[in-house]
Amino acid sequence: MMLFGKVSQQLCGIKKLPWSCDSRYFWGWLNAVFNKVDYDRIRDVGPDRAASEWLLRCGAMVRYHGQERWQTDYNHLPTGPLDKYKIQAIDATNSCIMSIGFDHMVGLQHVEKIRLCKCHYIEDDCLLRLGQLENLQKSILEMEIISCGNITYKGIIALRHLRKSAGQSLGNHGKLSTFMKPGLLLRLHQQTREQEITKDI
Repeated sequence: MMLFGKVSQQLCGIKKLPWSCDSRYFWGWLNAVFNKVDYDRIRDVGPDRAASEWLLRCGAMVRYHGQERWQTDYNHLPTGPLDKYKIQAIDATNSCIMSIGFDHMVGLQHVEKIRLCKCHYIEDDCLLRLGQLENLQKSILEMEIISCGNITYKGIIALRHLRKSAGQSLGNHGKLSTFMKPGLLLRLHQQTREQEITKDI
């Protein structure tokens, strides 16, 4: 148990190596296990603690309100009153988070920044799920999406509900495209394209 956090990070990294089809199915199954939602756990320890465990289990990092240090080790998550540590920022770089785990985020009320970088399991339905989270609609200030190859315009447009406003524009998933609307900054990067395009919706 003490080595679980480090082992999970190593496993998330190993999955990127070229494996046979059977091995890919195995890693997909294992990552699905890491992402499985335990609703009893959420009830027992609160949404922020349960979400922290999920994110670190999948190789992501979290930062709490009032703290500058990122939490990276599953085995060193802080303990204390359930309402003491509130997730303010999530960095999911190179993590194996996937849509089936996003119910962990339903009860989070203080998330201001999310970074999705090289998340191979993030697809349009993940962003659709994020855009539907009412608490996130109220709290999110910045989202960054970098080299997530399964994201298309369908997923980007699904984020339109975050920080609802009358006027909004979307940047293309190009080299560096940024769109701002009142209260929300979204950066989109894709290493394989050079042009920058924006369009209104």
